[in-house]
Amino acid sequence: MQPKSGIKQLEDLLLAPYACKSRYSRGRAHKEKEHPYRSCYQRDRDRIVHSAAFRRLEYKTQVFVNHEGDYYRTRLTHTIEVSQIARTIASALRLNADLTEAIALAHDLGHTPFGHSGEEALNELMSDSGGFNHNLQGLRVVDYLEEKYPDFPGLNLTWEVREGIVKHSTAFDSAVKIEELMPQEMPTLETQVVDIADEIAYDNHDLDDGMASGLIKESDLRGLRLWESINSKIPADAALSDNKKRYLAIRSLINMQVTDLIQETQANIKKFKLKGQLDVKSLDRKAVTFSKEMLALRTPLREFLMTKLYHHYRVVRMSNKAKRFIQELFRDYVRIPAQLPDSVQEKIAADGTKRAVCDYIAAMTDRYALDEYKKLFDPYEKV
Repeated sequence: MQPKSGIKQLEDLLLAPYACKSRYSRGRAHKEKEHPYRSCYQRDRDRIVHSAAFRRLEYKTQVFVNHEGDYYRTRLTHTIEVSQIARTIASALRLNADLTEAIALAHDLGHTPFGHSGEEALNELMSDSGGFNHNLQGLRVVDYLEEKYPDFPGLNLTWEVREGIVKHSTAFDSAVKIEELMPQEMPTLETQVVDIADEIAYDNHDLDDGMASGLIKESDLRGLRLWESINSKIPADAALSDNKKRYLAIRSLINMQVTDLIQETQANIKKFKLKGQLDVKSLDRKAVTFSKEMLALRTPLREFLMTKLYHHYRVVRMSNKAKRFIQELFRDYVRIPAQLPDSVQEKIAADGTKRAVCDYIAAMTDRYALDEYKKLFDPYEKV
């Protein structure tokens, strides 16, 4: 096994000067003795993987509700896919792959059941009590809600992983301002890699799930240059099943975008003359980006997914049904808090009824939320 001093030496040898090295971490809120064989970011990764919030991602919706079928992506499979794409990019750019992986594994810990519709419902219900944002909720999970250690609340993650959770931003995610985490500074390149890896993963895998479900037909994709540039290279072999052809196409789409991102980011690093972390933090724009050509190809595909998949009537029905579940659960819990588990009732004194209920619902899996709904509103269901 590599001792801690050896890990630091390897980072000095292998990582670029603009990478985030563990020896320069801003540390943890609660002091802990360093581990002899793992860097601080490796410990963070392991703590995240062993957390209850991470395990619950297995039964939280990506696009399709859990009971729609076991083929479709969940928050957990999506998170693993983001992590693998992000590690590939980070390694190619000589960034800290351990930090990148930790941020990727934590980036969706604050998500509610039923995907973005669940978040929208809780944000509306909490409008007079601070609202709801899943990045902020993710920080709340790792700082406070996870209960594993006798000496401190939460997971006591490093400053850099916590910053990555809060500053995570994509078309569906907005970075939030926490003064302690320097909102005026640009996030680390490792965080920026996770942001784009997240977009690559959900765009391409939502397309895959959409086609597998039958909501998107291959004929619908005709005219999209990004799809046609890949699909035209798939062998017209009659022995190849539609599933295999689709897999080859999705794999090629991901590879094309990852390659473009790495090459454009390498060019940006030279253009911005990045020599260290201070250079990264002081930038007024992100350095991890696609080329203009790739952005022009990706935009029509993303607009297509918004129209044909996310706004498909079946998905809209699922989303609205999910919002009703959450709205009714929330209102009933707030009306009669005595029906909440003891562990939730104990938090009411410190956090207030609404926030305690919000935390409870946000942590639920799709299945658990549906079971709770039955117990509360189906007169024949055992409570």
